[in-house]
Amino acid sequence: MSNASARQTAENLRQATATHHQAAADCIWDLWQSRRHVDGLPPGLRPTTRLEGYAIQALYEKRSAQALFGWKIAATSLAGQQHIHVDGPLAGRLLAERVHPDGTTLSLAGNQMRVVEGEFAFRMARDLPPRGTPYTRDEVIAAIGTLHPAIEVPDSRFAPFEEAGTAQLIADNACTDYFVLGNAAPDAWRQTNLVDHPVSAHVDGGATFSGSGANVLGDPLLALTWIANELSAIGVTLKKGQVVTTGTCFKPFAVAPGDAVTVDFGEIGQVAVSFSA
Repeated sequence: MSNASARQTAENLRQATATHHQAAADCIWDLWQSRRHVDGLPPGLRPTTRLEGYAIQALYEKRSAQALFGWKIAATSLAGQQHIHVDGPLAGRLLAERVHPDGTTLSLAGNQMRVVEGEFAFRMARDLPPRGTPYTRDEVIAAIGTLHPAIEVPDSRFAPFEEAGTAQLIADNACTDYFVLGNAAPDAWRQTNLVDHPVSAHVDGGATFSGSGANVLGDPLLALTWIANELSAIGVTLKKGQVVTTGTCFKPFAVAPGDAVTVDFGEIGQVAVSFSA
């Protein structure tokens, strides 16, 4: 085969792959917007690797009218990984249209998971671009601007999502749906041991749930380091101003329309969300 023929074959393959990924992204996006669920992508569109999953996920950014708000990490506890049958964390994109302020009221219509997660979220003060060597925990900490209490209300476009597998869940934006960001914590948080830091959630008229930063890959700052290196490995910059939410500090708990939830991070702050009846 001549060099010209080889280049043309490679270009044809690239275009076919791009078309395949776009069709998969269009399918998941349509399911997300219509609040419908399926058992999986059509066999011809299903990604089989993490890299394929991220290539599909990347296409949601151009659907947003605003710059990418940030990132989430799913499956940061061993129990969470076992529950959805994955062998490690997954990164997902936070689209600005799905982000809400502290105290917001959300609808659970079309959300099959109907759970709340309390999370440490970090806003970056500078870029962490792709590079050949992994970022260290200290380097990532130095790039943090502010720490925020946060709530995630996840969902998947697949049912049962527990059987979708790693590549499809990444393509499904790592089960992202709604995100609620609280106010920035006092700067003194940098002297706080986030591993042992207690986090509790209270449902008005109902139960209280508790956990700590240790449930987030053993340390929320290690989770943040993980995503910096995950993005670096796929050629993506973790940008200044973006927010990363690092995973739930307690086992996700069920909520229903009419519930009001407050998550308390102690001196770091509180964040609340209500669900419309």
